[in-house]
Amino acid sequence: MTSAAPSLQALLQVAVQAAQAAGAIHLKYLGKVAQVRAKSSFADLVTEVDGEAEQAIRRVILNAYPTHAVLGEEEGQSGEGDYRWIVDPLDGTVNYAHGYPVFCSSVGLEIGGVRSVGAIFDPTRSELFTATHGGGAFLNGQPIGVSRVPTLNTPALVATGFPYDTSGERNLVHVAKILRLGVPLRRPGAAALDLCNVACGRMDAYWEYGTHPWDVAAGSLILEEAGGRVTDVRGQPDPYAEMIVATNGQLHPELLALLQE
Repeated sequence: MTSAAPSLQALLQVAVQAAQAAGAIHLKYLGKVAQVRAKSSFADLVTEVDGEAEQAIRRVILNAYPTHAVLGEEEGQSGEGDYRWIVDPLDGTVNYAHGYPVFCSSVGLEIGGVRSVGAIFDPTRSELFTATHGGGAFLNGQPIGVSRVPTLNTPALVATGFPYDTSGERNLVHVAKILRLGVPLRRPGAAALDLCNVACGRMDAYWEYGTHPWDVAAGSLILEEAGGRVTDVRGQPDPYAEMIVATNGQLHPELLALLQE
């Protein structure tokens, strides 16, 4: 006799608990980081907080669901199966290491390859973004939705990011196109929060080269459940592609056309 599959709400509760456990660690060490080292480049930093926060996330998840797989930025993937948690223990590590308060924890869950649960916690603002597949998106328990800005030159507020290696230079051509239109552009430095900011209408669009599944698994679900659209640069519904393009939906064709030029 097999046990019943957990409900999405039960899974979301675990995601929230895990994200908040990581956020507590962020605040504990904020301004007191003792070890900062480079990973792929001098700009790609990791602190002891990244590792401790991921261990906390894994403990919460595996205490609740010991047979589930977990993919984390710091420790890679453990386990196999239909349930795969995709976690970033500290998105915005460079910001965190400098004391710049734009960072978060991100906990997403795929069920059979479908993004189904997402929780992102910004501890400096006590903001918890959540979503379940088909269940809508929320900020601190209140429903959220994307903006209704219809065009880039309304003007929209747009965010982007750059990978930590020198390939980020190829994004400059897109940045120039946006600036020539007179569109305000931001580079906050935490992909998960960029997606959440579009989800709740603070921003209208976001694109970036070189994100990883742990950066966008939870945030892309939250944005889609808030009524937005997430694709690759060709317009295909793949948030894990080389470039992620995320908008309020109305802006999507226009931004894709610009990025494809």
